[in-house]
Order: sequence, then C-alpha cells, then structure tokens
Amino acid sequence: MKDKIPRMDYRQYRAACRLVHECCNYDNGNCILLDNGEPCVCVQSISYSLLCRWFIAAVLPLDGKLEAALLHRADRKRCTECGGYFLPKSNRGKYCPDCAGRMKRIRAAQRKRKQRDKCHALGYSKPP
Repeated sequence: MKDKIPRMDYRQYRAACRLVHECCNYDNGNCILLDNGEPCVCVQSISYSLLCRWFIAAVLPLDGKLEAALLHRADRKRCTECGGYFLPKSNRGKYCPDCAGRMKRIRAAQRKRKQRDKCHALGYSKPP
C-alpha cells in the first residue's frame, strides 16, 4: 500500500516553514542534500505536502502538535484543556504535554485542599 503524502492547511504550512529553518540541511533557502553543483530550493519550504524524508524524520518531531496533526491523524486525540491535537502515550491520555503538567499541579492542589478540609472538619488542630 502506498503511503499518502499528508497535505497541510495554511496554518500548518506556516508552522512548517518556521520549522524548516531548524533543519541542518537548510542553507539560505536552499537544500544542501539536493545540491548537485547548483543551488536547489528547499522543497519543504515551498510545498503544502510533506515531501522531504529528512524533514519528517528529524525536524518535524521538534513540534509535537504539528507532527500529530500531519502524521498521526487517526491516532491523535484532542486535548480537553486547550483543544489542540496530540499523540497520547496511553489510552487514558486527556491532555497534551503542555497542559498535562499544569493540570497535574491543579489536581494535586485540589486533592490536598480536600484532605486538609477533611482534617479540620474532624476537629484536628496542631499542638502548640
């Protein structure tokens, strides 16, 4: 079965263009890998499709949300907090990696607050 080349919308294209500059083969708008004596324009910076294998393997993982949106369309989930797409590490994942740490702190604070209220309801107080 032939792999489908993912197409990007305009926002994804702009994010990929910003990400192209991180590629080690990118040199002032040209691709060093495609250079065979005369400069060749970087394919990934002018195309709405993912064509460069090096970009897919080495550069795209730097932006996890863009990678999940383009490569893992069937496996991705929507974050319940920010609404962005992400690739979950387990089947119970609800939050993207950016929101997961923040939600973990919020839940821990709620849990401790409930635990303290429970102790105060029993009449427990610290000895002087």
